[in-house]
Amino acid sequence: MQKKDIKILLVDDEPDIIEIVKYNLEQVGYQIFSASDGLEAIQVAEKEEPHLIILDVMMPNLNGIETCERLRQKKRFQNTIIMFLTARAEDYSYVAAFDVGADDYITKPIKPKVLVSKVKGLLRRFKDESSVPMTLNFSNLIIDREAYKVFINGAERSLPRKEFELLYLLASKPGKVFKREHILEKVWGYEVVVGDRTIDVHIRKLREKLGDPFFKTVKGVGYTFVQPPN
Repeated sequence: MQKKDIKILLVDDEPDIIEIVKYNLEQVGYQIFSASDGLEAIQVAEKEEPHLIILDVMMPNLNGIETCERLRQKKRFQNTIIMFLTARAEDYSYVAAFDVGADDYITKPIKPKVLVSKVKGLLRRFKDESSVPMTLNFSNLIIDREAYKVFINGAERSLPRKEFELLYLLASKPGKVFKREHILEKVWGYEVVVGDRTIDVHIRKLREKLGDPFFKTVKGVGYTFVQPPN
């Protein structure tokens, strides 16, 4: 996919922010669309189907957290990259953003070149993930990324978004040891506000729901997915 084909939606109620970010991203070659509040953002997103959405938190009509949550509820936006760019730096805002499905959370102010670099990184991650099949099918485990569903021995298991993304990442390359820092970057984004214990907790929950044999701990390094025998 060429840069000119990549669509980015900017959502902020401050025209100056929209103008600055739009200018810098257009200079790189991306197609830029904008909205001034959450409701307008959803309308534009449904029309243009952007690859990346950059959201502010505090906006009229519908705030960024609620906007992200509504978008993630729609099947067509479940894999869209959503980044928060906001002046809100409180821990609870970070947590709320990731809980509703954000891929990254960046606080203002940020230098334009740094923002462009982060956008490139997120889009690169999207490109890397797009080469992995949408459905991973093992002998007794099916992971359907498009539908965000997991089946173990034919029975569906409900997983929160981050647990699902962690499972999909590990299962995308059975036998590969994923380092902790790589997992944090891929699942929780570049500006991580969680610690290593977060990964351990999510792995523990996956083991409880899917079974311990799928996951192997590599002490001091990270985790690997053990492909079940056919």
